[in-house]
Amino acid sequence: MANEGELESEFPSGVMRMLTAAEARGLDVEVRPRPAANSLEEAAAILGIRPADIAKTIVVRRASDAYLFAVVPGDTQVAWPKLRAQVGVNKLKFPDAAEALAATGYERGTITPIGSEPEWPVLIDQRLVGCRVAMGAGAHGFSAFLDIDDLVRSFDAVVADLVD
Repeated sequence: MANEGELESEFPSGVMRMLTAAEARGLDVEVRPRPAANSLEEAAAILGIRPADIAKTIVVRRASDAYLFAVVPGDTQVAWPKLRAQVGVNKLKFPDAAEALAATGYERGTITPIGSEPEWPVLIDQRLVGCRVAMGAGAHGFSAFLDIDDLVRSFDAVVADLVD
């Protein structure tokens, strides 16, 4: 692996933040540069994987200034009643792009729980358990590949049925 100075010139600051946090958590993350994509399906095609092999990280507001991450397969949508039941609240909100950036330090389309500032609770859909996935890497034009089981352990994430 390249030394930190070499990495800084190779990756944007968001990717560096994610990689630094991954190393601190003992996560083995492979970052792959890729052309910009206009959709998750396009990103999957560029990477040569199925949309289901991309884990979307959804930022959800559960209260004023309190958020969580829902990590779900790329070919699914969050089932809000299931997520609300899992969290134990009656109301959750999907923040706009500016609020998501303020809550995580990452732009929409690049969001990952790894290196989020501050850290928020992580819930992971059970369909991802046992999978190696691509996910946001902290900057556009990059994907992070990792084993979901490592992410679950590293974040003490809740694994549940979160999608329809």
